[in-house]
Amino acid sequence: MQTKSVLIIDDHPLISSSYKMAFEHISSQDATLKFDVKIVGNCDDAMDSIKKAAKAKGIDIIFLDISLPPSTDGKILSGEDLGEKINQLLPNTKVIISTTYNDNYRVHTILNTIDPDGFLVKKDLTPEELIDAIKKVLVAPPYYSTTVLNMLRKQFTVNYQIDKIDRQLLYELSKGTKMKELPDVIPMSMAGLEKRKRLLMEVFNVPDKSDKQMIKIAREKGFI
Repeated sequence: MQTKSVLIIDDHPLISSSYKMAFEHISSQDATLKFDVKIVGNCDDAMDSIKKAAKAKGIDIIFLDISLPPSTDGKILSGEDLGEKINQLLPNTKVIISTTYNDNYRVHTILNTIDPDGFLVKKDLTPEELIDAIKKVLVAPPYYSTTVLNMLRKQFTVNYQIDKIDRQLLYELSKGTKMKELPDVIPMSMAGLEKRKRLLMEVFNVPDKSDKQMIKIAREKGFI
């Protein structure tokens, strides 16, 4: 019998349980396949599991929710940062992203920064599609749910890629950090940070160019 290790990272217990049940169903239909499933609900516990796995035998599959609160030290701002850490520390792990966000720009950014083996928008999911997604990722990834496929068919392109520095800038501003204080927190000059903020204003099409409105739009799109 083949046993595959699974890590589910999601802060909603009902969703985590549904993922676990999907793995159990697949195992019940295939006597040669078994899953060892672990569930964590925050960035701190997720990083602990990822680091331990990197020093041991690794993890076969990780289900990763993008919308997670930041780690206690503020170094991991969301599931997107966890995805990048997984790619660095566990390059052979198959990563399945699950998210409620269906904004074109958000999906495009995740595809570029993480390049997941599976990408599921939660509103698309039925129990049958979830099971189908896992099976296909196991055998022949990638698997994208309907919303992601439709966005790819539109050949959506962007001229500016939001990166870790941009998300950190947005996160600090959302906490109330002043622009003049940012160079003490983010390793970049004031001129560089001001330029990034101007570009973010353009990317999010902020009508009145106010920080408050930019943060509101960034939060709606899932960047903070």
